[in-house]
Amino acid sequence: MPLLYHNNNSISNVTSFAQVPSGSPVLLSTATASASSSISFTSGIDSTYDVYKFEFIDIHPGTTNAFFQFNLSTDSGSNYNVTKTSTAFYTSLYEYDAYGAVAYTAYQGALAQSTSFQNLAVNAGTGNGADNNLAGSMFLYNPASTVYVKHFISVTNEYHNNEASWGSFVAGYGNTTSATNAIRFQMNTGNFDGTIKMYGIKAW
Repeated sequence: MPLLYHNNNSISNVTSFAQVPSGSPVLLSTATASASSSISFTSGIDSTYDVYKFEFIDIHPGTTNAFFQFNLSTDSGSNYNVTKTSTAFYTSLYEYDAYGAVAYTAYQGALAQSTSFQNLAVNAGTGNGADNNLAGSMFLYNPASTVYVKHFISVTNEYHNNEASWGSFVAGYGNTTSATNAIRFQMNTGNFDGTIKMYGIKAW
């Protein structure tokens, strides 16, 4: 393959690069919950993309202090029970400017070789008041690999029922070398409303 040369004097003046992939997210699927017990994506997670991104929009639980969570499947959604190890910390501040905190949490957060659903909002659940909700995103890396474990990183923020902002930062891995090809999102109790979008991203 011949080298590509640009005639601009410096990199700051380069206006375009030929044959360089953008790595931009491609919207693959949108699912909307309405008093639903869960949202599952059972197709489209394969070797086509290196990274899958999930956007959580206006996740509103039917039960107060419910925890938003997920699990992975290696059998196209017949079972959601992938073993996971993870870590988590949270930040918080109340509307009346008190009890601000930054802390690691194992409570409702970290897992150690567990097949349980992984909470994405940790330490405090989302309120179910009229204006309470959760928003955020999660990245799942190379789920089709049959060599490596499956890393995930999530950032969410929720409006707690005690008028507080709780930010949750969760990272871990599905400890399997089998390809993971489905994912389920749910509350740990009760139903929920909201929208989840799934994007695919190709690595450069």
